Amino acid sequence: MIDLRSDTVTRPTLAMRNAMAAAEVGDDVYGEDPTVNELESLAAEMLGTEAAVFVCSGTQSNLIALLSHCQRGDEYIVGQQAHTYKYEGGGAAVLGGIQPQPLESCADGTLDLRQVAAAIKPDDYHFARTRLLCLENTMGGKVLPLDYLQRAREFADAHKLGLHLDGARAFNAAVKLGVPITEISRHFDTVSLCLSKGLGAPVGSVLCGQRDLILRARRWRKVVGGSMRQAGILAAAGIVALKQHVERLAEDHANAQRLAGGLAGIPALKVDPSSVQTNMVFCIVADADMNPLKLHLKANGILIGAGNPLRLVTHLDISAGDVDNIVAAFGDYFASPGNGGG
Repeated sequence: MIDLRSDTVTRPTLAMRNAMAAAEVGDDVYGEDPTVNELESLAAEMLGTEAAVFVCSGTQSNLIALLSHCQRGDEYIVGQQAHTYKYEGGGAAVLGGIQPQPLESCADGTLDLRQVAAAIKPDDYHFARTRLLCLENTMGGKVLPLDYLQRAREFADAHKLGLHLDGARAFNAAVKLGVPITEISRHFDTVSLCLSKGLGAPVGSVLCGQRDLILRARRWRKVVGGSMRQAGILAAAGIVALKQHVERLAEDHANAQRLAGGLAGIPALKVDPSSVQTNMVFCIVADADMNPLKLHLKANGILIGAGNPLRLVTHLDISAGDVDNIVAAFGDYFASPGNGGG
C-alpha cells in the first residue's frame, strides 16, 4: 500500500533493522545503555543543546517538557491547532494541573506575538501564572520564519517566559530553509524532536534543551512511566535516522511538490502547489466524493486519511513513481461520469 495518511507510517529501513539487531544495550534506568547514551549525545550535539533525553513518543516528549517548565496552577500559551494543546489528550492539564491558553495561529503557522502579550495573565491570584510559550515547527507543513523565531525568543525573554518548541518536524523546516538545525533550536529552552516521523525510525522522540530542564524532564519521564530498560534496540534506529535520513527529507519535499502539481491539474480538486513548503499537500474535495474517492484509492493500493481539506503526507516509503501512480488514481476517479461533477 502507498500510505499518505502520515509520515509516521514508515517502516524501518534495512540499515535500521541491522543496527537494532547489533545494538549494544544496558539498563537505561541506571543510565547504562550505551546506545541510548550515544543517541542522546548525538541529538544534543546536533541541536547545540546542553543535554537530551530519549522518550517513547512525541506526546511524552512534549508532556515532560511542559511538566518541567511549569508547576500546578501555571499556564502555557499555545496554538489552537497545536499538538501540545489539541492532539495530546490534554496531558498537561490532566497530569500536571497546567492550564493551556490556546490562540488562533496565523496563516503562516506563527502566533501573533501581540495576541500572545495580551493573553499573558496579570500577577494576580485570580489567574493562572503564565510561564511558557509553545510553538510548533512545522505547523501544518508550514515552516516558521527564522526572523520570527528570533522575535519570539526576545519576546519570551522580555516577558520572563520559557520557550518550548514542538519540533516534531523541525528537520523538515531546516532542510526547507537550507540551514543547520541549530538555526532553529538555538532560540528555544527545550525542543521536542520526533525520530519516528520524516526521519523514519520505528519508535521514539528526543527532548533536547538546557541541562537543568532535561534533568527535570528525566525525572518526569520516570513519573509518567516512560523509563525504559534495554532501550538501545530502539535508540539504534534513531541514530541511523539522525545520521542518514536528514538530508533525504528534501526528496519528500520534492515529491510533495510533484504531487501537488499533478493534483492541481484535476479540475475537481482545489490544490495550491505554491502553498506546499515541506512534505504535506492539502486539497479540498467535494464532500460527496470523499468516501467513494477513499474507497477507489484503497482499491488501487493507496491509503488516505479523513478530513477535508484532505492532508496527503509524503515520506521515505513514497517514491516519485508512487506519486505518479497516486495522481493517476485520483485522475481515474474524477474522470468517471458523476464524480466531482464529471
